[in-house]
Amino acid sequence: MTLPVLALAGPTASGKSAAALAVARALAPQRRVEIISVDSALVYRGMNIGTAKPTAAEQAEVPHHLIDLIDPAQAYSAARFVADAKLAIADIRSRGALPLLVGGTMLYLKALRDGLDALPAADAAVRAELDARAAREGWPALHAELAQVDPVTAARLAPLDAQRIQRALEVWQLTGQPLSQWHAGAATAPASDGAARALPGVELQLIALEPASRAWLHERIAQRFDAMLAAGFVQELRSLRQRADLHPELPSMRCVGYRQAWQALDHDGSLAPGSPGWSAFREAGIAATRQLAKRQLTWLRSMPQRHIVACDAPDAVAQVTDRIQSLLER
Repeated sequence: MTLPVLALAGPTASGKSAAALAVARALAPQRRVEIISVDSALVYRGMNIGTAKPTAAEQAEVPHHLIDLIDPAQAYSAARFVADAKLAIADIRSRGALPLLVGGTMLYLKALRDGLDALPAADAAVRAELDARAAREGWPALHAELAQVDPVTAARLAPLDAQRIQRALEVWQLTGQPLSQWHAGAATAPASDGAARALPGVELQLIALEPASRAWLHERIAQRFDAMLAAGFVQELRSLRQRADLHPELPSMRCVGYRQAWQALDHDGSLAPGSPGWSAFREAGIAATRQLAKRQLTWLRSMPQRHIVACDAPDAVAQVTDRIQSLLER
């Protein structure tokens, strides 16, 4: 019998990493587990604190894949993730181990499960025009425009999510079809030869950590952000800012937390606890993380074939472990 590919997803701060490690430990006597990261921020080297990257000890205890793949000056894509994840799954299975996909980048997970749409390539001229308009009008204005042509996509994006707003408007301008229609598989365009496809003949079982109480998740997000600050997150970004090849428009520096820290350092170079900009930066970082969690939950709820575990339940980790064991025994 071919074992299913298991995925553990959920919003940021829902406890995915801890649950995955607990599952690996619980299954260790019978089956070796290796974790495949489904996280668009963990691919960057040198971005450890602000991404809540698994520690060296955790990675030594349980093998992790698709972490520290590229430099922050480089870009990563859903298409590359699909290709990398397929290779990792095959490699792990060849050793008789169990691949466990873990993360919160829902676009990556959907692309792996359903395949990638044949979206048009980036167009430098269109992007330059959109950047110029954003400089004049602001990204909230472009977000409002997106809501008119693609309300489904606009509903899951924050008004300042420049990268994704730009891409959605770019697709609309290039094809005349909303991005949400492409993701739904309804767009009429020939598939490109390089388009990644869903895993053929593989059953992907998704376990979703979702909070019964949004207040619980908000408190977890605040606690984790404060822990990052205490661990030296601002110093981490300050070091990255010393590089001449890094700037705030790169995908890496647009990651939640990093974007807010970069903006805060632009206004308050000291940015130390008690400095004028510290409190505002902390609140902006927490608010942006909450918005990310909201978008992640919206993505999850669009995936009806999932096994939901309340991440705020006292026995959430035990429930995840039991669910995975039952899936493996089917």
